[in-house]
Amino acid sequence: MGDRGTSNYSEATDFILAGFRVHPELHILLFLLFLLIYTMILLGNVGMMVIIMTDPRLNTPMYFFLGNLSFIDVFYSSVIAPKAMSNFWSESKSISFAGCISQFFLFALFIVTEGFLLAVMAYDRFIAICNPLLYSVQMSTHLCVQLLAGSYFFGCISSVLQTSMTFTLSFCASRTIDHFYCDDRPLQKISCSNLYVHKLISFFLCSIIILPTIIIIIVSYIYIVSTVLKIRSTEGRKKAFSTCTSHLGVVSVLYGAVFFMYLTPDTFPELSKVASLCYTLVTPMLNPLIYSLRNKDVKEDILCSNLYFRKIAF
Repeated sequence: MGDRGTSNYSEATDFILAGFRVHPELHILLFLLFLLIYTMILLGNVGMMVIIMTDPRLNTPMYFFLGNLSFIDVFYSSVIAPKAMSNFWSESKSISFAGCISQFFLFALFIVTEGFLLAVMAYDRFIAICNPLLYSVQMSTHLCVQLLAGSYFFGCISSVLQTSMTFTLSFCASRTIDHFYCDDRPLQKISCSNLYVHKLISFFLCSIIILPTIIIIIVSYIYIVSTVLKIRSTEGRKKAFSTCTSHLGVVSVLYGAVFFMYLTPDTFPELSKVASLCYTLVTPMLNPLIYSLRNKDVKEDILCSNLYFRKIAF
């Protein structure tokens, strides 16, 4: 694929985030929708973190990882939502070159870290169900911290490579990014560089990020299902499965939206934006709801908190 233009537009300048191509009258409705989703993200995930940190009963590896999942959800949605909401009211809809790099880097960092963290959580459930007597020994505090640090490390390495690779391209076709945040595919469209190497490296990065995490999750659940089916009591099976369904729900929502986004042809940009909305904002909104509704300990904590505040009110 050759150069698409003769001029060079690689110097630092502002970009324009086109956002959703809808009638201006719908911008208020979209702003309110984004505001509602973002508010629910903050309330749900910050509430989950507070519950986990204040309840001694939740001082376990599973809730340690769940608390960090909520932390990641808050931060990567905060990288996207405020700028998207401000652009609904802005005439220029511009984002600086440095701002675009920062948004791209931080979002890539947190979304990749979440993928590895979900794989770690699957491994945690595998140890808890398949080796319950050795769980406290194998999933020590030291190992949990190492697994979390490893997730951030791989997220950071991937983000540095992807960001440096993307923003060394020459942007000379247009300044308008046909998206509501700085993402790789829309940035490729406005580049006049040869994208063959870029796409090759991107495919390689996606392969070494997505494939290992999916393999870990699938293998873990194959062993989990095999172990649970050997449990004779119906109550025992139900209890074992209930600890896994929340995690499977989160994995399905996130990876389903990501796959849909990247498998959608470039000829349907608005469909890609809707898919992006699912994994940038809808997924972090649903995560605390999925875990709180499916988790007995968290539901009991929420109920106790409600009763406590009612007593104070009266």
